[in-house]
Parts: sequence; structure tokens; C-alpha cells
Amino acid sequence: MSADFSLWVYLSTSPLLWLTVTLCAWLAADWLALRSARHPLVNPVLIAVVLVAVLLKATGTDYKLYFDGAQFVHFLLGPATVALAVPLFRNRALVRRNLLPMAAALAVGSVTAIVSALGIAACFGMPRAVLVSLAPKSVTAAVAMAVSQKLGGEPALTAVLVIATGIIGAVMVTPLMNALRIRNYAARGFAVGLASHGIGTARAFTVHPVAGVFAGLAMGLNAVVTAVVAPVLVWFF
Repeated sequence: MSADFSLWVYLSTSPLLWLTVTLCAWLAADWLALRSARHPLVNPVLIAVVLVAVLLKATGTDYKLYFDGAQFVHFLLGPATVALAVPLFRNRALVRRNLLPMAAALAVGSVTAIVSALGIAACFGMPRAVLVSLAPKSVTAAVAMAVSQKLGGEPALTAVLVIATGIIGAVMVTPLMNALRIRNYAARGFAVGLASHGIGTARAFTVHPVAGVFAGLAMGLNAVVTAVVAPVLVWFF
């Protein structure tokens, strides 16, 4: 047992270990999602997060040590986001035809996402730091954490809320849109991208390419709009 423990201590100090763990957790989660025919409840992001969290807890590994390896995946978030421009360019004609409804949906959706969260939290008497941390929950983590910190919130709490929002949105979007009988994939994708940022966008791409294109567009636009309007809306609370 001591030899096994010594081997684990040696391996745990290597950044490649946690990079490998992250990739294996994702592959296992994606395999489960594929086996379930991409059922909304079998969300690979949620499953991978749980798998990694359980392993970190079981081994007593702190987040900093884990991130020393996982940062390579984190770095790829930038290129992956930029790569969304490729399908967007291929569908530029469809995007141009929907500019007006997208602008309306962006304005209403962005404000609603912020005000509804702030209003509910305020009704429950949440402290201001929590309100501020909650306001940018529907945009991508990097932007949300920056907005939260600038307004006096807790960036770490904002990060958790962003991930939770993305997972909930990715799980709910397909059954909700089906229940509402919304068949337009541009509308479905724009809605989930606006409300659930990158995780929702990833889900949209697995449903339909057009949904993914509009989800990615909504994610980017909502990040800009939220950074502008969140400080104004938070002031009212």
C-alpha cells in the first residue's frame, strides 16, 4: 500500500496527470451521453464535473494543483470560441435575414436574465455581494467574473453560478422548446446561447448546426450587452 501511495504522490505532482484525468472524465461523460442518444438529462459537462470533483475530494487534491494541469484545456477555450466564427460565416446569409429579431431578442433577453435573477434574490433578502455575483450569470465565465469583480461581487461565486446556469439551460432547452412547439432552430439556438452561454451553445450544436451557429452568436453578443447594462441594472437593487 505504501508503494502505491508513493506512486500516487509522484504522479499527482505532474500537470499531465490532471490534464489526462480531465480528458478521460470528458470522454467517459460524452460516451454516456452518446449511449443515451444525447438525452438532455445526460449532460456530459455535468457528469465530467462530478467525476473530477469526486476524484479531487477522494485524493485530497487542492484546486491549484489540479489547475496546473487543467490550464491547458482552459487555454483552448479562447481558440474554441474564435472557431465559432467559421460556422457563423458559412451561415451569414441566414444571420443577415434575422438581424432585427435577433436585436430585439438580445435586448429583451439580456435584461430579463439580469433583472429576474436580481429580483428573485432580492425578494429572499440576499446580501448585495450575492446580488452582484448573480447578475452576470448568463454570460461566459471570463466576462461574468470580470463584471462581478468590478461591481464588488465574489468572482468565485459568480463562476459557480455561471456553470450552474449553463448546465441547467443545456438540460432544459430541448424539452422546453419541444413543449412550446418552437421548431425554428435559429430561435432555439439564440435563446439557449443567450441564457446559458458556452455550455448551452455546446448543447445546441449537438441538436442542429443552425442552432449552434445562433447560440454562439447570442453568447458573444450577450457578453457585450451584459457588461454594459449589468452595472446600470444592479444600481436599482
